[in-house]
Parts: sequence; structure tokens; C-alpha cells
Amino acid sequence: MNSLTMYLIYGLPGLVLFVLHVRRRRRLERQSLKALESTGAAEPASLHPIIDPATCIGCSSCVKACPEQAHHTVLGIVDGRAVLVSPGDCIGHGACKTACPVNAITLVFGSERRGVDIPILTPKFESTVPGIFVAGELGGMGLIRNALEQGRQAVEAIAERRRAAGGQELDLVIVGAGPSGFAATLTAKSKNMRYVTVEQEALGGAVFQYPRGKLVMTAPATVPLIGKVNFRQTSKEALLEFWKDAERRTGIKINYQERVEEITRAGEGFIVKTNRGTYPTRSVLLAIGRRGTPRKLGVPGEEMSKVVYRLIDPEQYKGQHVLVVGGGDSALEAAASIAEAGGGGVVLSYRGAEFDRAKARNRERINAAAKGGILKVMMKSSVKQIEAQSVAIEADGGVSKVRNDAVIVSAGGVLPSDFLKRVGITVETKRGTA
Repeated sequence: MNSLTMYLIYGLPGLVLFVLHVRRRRRLERQSLKALESTGAAEPASLHPIIDPATCIGCSSCVKACPEQAHHTVLGIVDGRAVLVSPGDCIGHGACKTACPVNAITLVFGSERRGVDIPILTPKFESTVPGIFVAGELGGMGLIRNALEQGRQAVEAIAERRRAAGGQELDLVIVGAGPSGFAATLTAKSKNMRYVTVEQEALGGAVFQYPRGKLVMTAPATVPLIGKVNFRQTSKEALLEFWKDAERRTGIKINYQERVEEITRAGEGFIVKTNRGTYPTRSVLLAIGRRGTPRKLGVPGEEMSKVVYRLIDPEQYKGQHVLVVGGGDSALEAAASIAEAGGGGVVLSYRGAEFDRAKARNRERINAAAKGGILKVMMKSSVKQIEAQSVAIEADGGVSKVRNDAVIVSAGGVLPSDFLKRVGITVETKRGTA
């Protein structure tokens, strides 16, 4: 067999594969650069990757592993190295870190510009107060899949150290029935633990507070008594109905409209006091989220009944003049939904110069609504006063009055710092750290 034949048999296929690889890489780099230019100064909302360029080999394994890549260009390749090109669209799956063959990725919270307050926890979700655990959004995990997993894992850790409880003492009190609290409740029942779950509102926690019809992005997770929860993209209503059905089928018990008022140490355990009763328990799991207390504007007129802090149904504002305040995803979604539903005049007011905390798809909706004339965007603005039929907004060095029927404040939630401090849990501000 001569050398030419050997080349044709062995060399040519390899050359073809190399050329295809180079073409794919160039196409990926072009897409990544385009996405990077469009995202501007967007900031990550939660857990996100930091990529070490000195270690990264540019294999694009992280890009392929990211579950959000089907919808957004979250990760890309620029100059032969992986880059987080759309930070606002990263929701903390963490699959990129697992997929990296050279350990070039670290998962962190916050950034230099935007710090995030997180309770200090052990790998098993125990806080600085032994016996009190934290799971879900309060611990920085806003992704539904991650919250479900944390709720399950936290209760499994509590069950491992369970001892026989005497008298009326419980093994566990679970505070909150959002994704993490729901999974924790299922886990506690599956392990025959003596538990009580209390929820100040309704099943779903923060998910229950989402606007009607909102698409909820999630990922597969496995929870006890149910098995695999395999939602990829669904609505708030469909997800809540699934959970309600699971609640009926499994027989778990959740005390709704019951709010925790105090947690105090009692011997080796705790006394959990609510607006309905008192529970002695060995352990407590806080799955209360971060949005329980909305951030207020602190301006005259904010106490009026027309001011609310979350959008439930855009249709209820049809034909009305509505002001939405905020620059995050919830604010942009609320403003766009009301405008698209036929609001009489929708104004979106934000104190910042750009929507650096919002996902690209929400910024695109806002831009389209503004171009279509159904929404007015006021950047670098602040509400000064709310009146019965108008609001006073400061922008461009002056104050103007805008006709108004309703105000929706979507300025985020306040971490329950006072509550955590009373309990004794230490909180630290993460600025791009693990």
C-alpha cells in the first residue's frame, strides 16, 4: 500500500473532521461575540460561573452542557476561551462546572458591582446556629430544580442525625412551602419523621406570587414519594396544579396562613412560635425565600390602596394608566404584560441607566413595547409622590406629573435580616465569591 493510499484512508477523514471543527468553532465565536455585544453590562442574578482563562482549554463542553443554551446564548467561546456572555440569563444550573474537564469553572454568588447577602451554611445546609438549616432561595438558590434538590438534601442530612424525640417534641419544623419547603416536606414524610410545615401564604411560595400565565423555566429533579419531576418549560398554573395534585396523592400536610413569629433555643432543640401555636422541635429548616418583605419606595402616598407590590393578572389593568417601578425581571415582565394586554398608558420607571439585572428576552420585550408606542420607559428616574390620580416622577433634572390609576412596585425583596439576626444566623455579603 503506497503513501498516497495511506493518506486517503487515514489522513483525509481526519482533515475533513478538523475543517468541520474549525468552522463550527468560528461560527460559535461569531455567535458569542454578537451575544456579548447585545448584553452590555448585564449582571448575573444568582449563582453563576467564573471561568479561569489560564486554565480553560476552550473545548466548549460547558457551552454544550448549559441547559439554557437552547433558549439563550449564556456561555460562549471568545478568543479560544469560554466566557459568560449573557450573565442575566444564567440561572444557576451549575452544569457547566460539572462538564468542565479541567476544573476551570468556579460557581459564585454576586459580583463586585452587585453583592448578594447569603447566610453562612455548611455543605449540609446547616446555618451558624446548630440545628437550624436553610434551603432554597434564602440560601441563594433561586432555580426551582436547585431549590427542590436542596430541600430534599437538607432533610436527609437532618434525618441522619435524628434521635428519638420525647413527648410532644418534633423532629423538624419546615418553614415555607415553596419548591424547597415542598420537597423537604415530601422527604420528611418519606422518612416517617415527626414534622410540621407552616406557610404564611399558599403552596408554591414565590412561584405562587408570579404573574398569571408566566412561563416557569425548570429542569428535571427527583423528589421522594413522587419520583422524577420532569418539567422543562411550563406555566406557573401548570406547575402549581402538579404540586397540588402531589399534595393530595401523597397525603402530606401543610399548615397554610400560618406565619412564624419567633424561634428560640430550648435545651438541645427549639421552640417555634407562630400566629397559631407553639412547636417544640429538634431542628428547623428555613425555606422562606427572599421576597417575603417587598422593598418599598418610602414616598408620600405609598400607603394608598392602588399601590401593590406584585402583579397577579395583567388583564385587571386593561385600559388603566399604570406605573411599574423597578429594573429587574419582575418589573419588566409586569410592564410588558400589562402593555401587551391593552393598558391605557403604561410607564416603566427605573433609577438606573440600563436594565443590567434583567434577562435579555425581557429587555427585548420592553424595547418592542416601547417602539410600538404601548409603553413609556423612564430611565434614571425616581418616584417622588403618589397621588389619587397621578404620580410625580423626577427625571432629566425636573419633576413631572403622570396620569395614574395604579402603581406596581417591583423593586425586589428585602432579606429578612432582622429575623435572621434574632435567630442568631450569620449572613455575609458575597461579591463574586463561592
